[in-house]
Amino acid sequence: MNKKVPMRQCVGCGEMKSKKEMMRILKTAEGDIVLDVTGKKNGRGAYLCQSEECLKKARKNRGVERSFKMSIPSEVYDNLEKEFANSEEE
Repeated sequence: MNKKVPMRQCVGCGEMKSKKEMMRILKTAEGDIVLDVTGKKNGRGAYLCQSEECLKKARKNRGVERSFKMSIPSEVYDNLEKEFANSEEE
């Protein structure tokens, strides 16, 4: 029996990929936007391919804003880009 692979859509490029290949951006109960590296935290999640390209696309096409139905200040994107760069180095 094949186990169903959970698929998620990238808010940057719109491609469907398996959850394991993607990074989760999380909106916490307090309304903060953070990078959820474990993918297990509680909150509303949006998914991005693990490429800086998609993060830039999501910033341009407001994909994250649409997912969370709220406006997101550019500092949040700057923080995501920093966290993203750090997670790629590890």
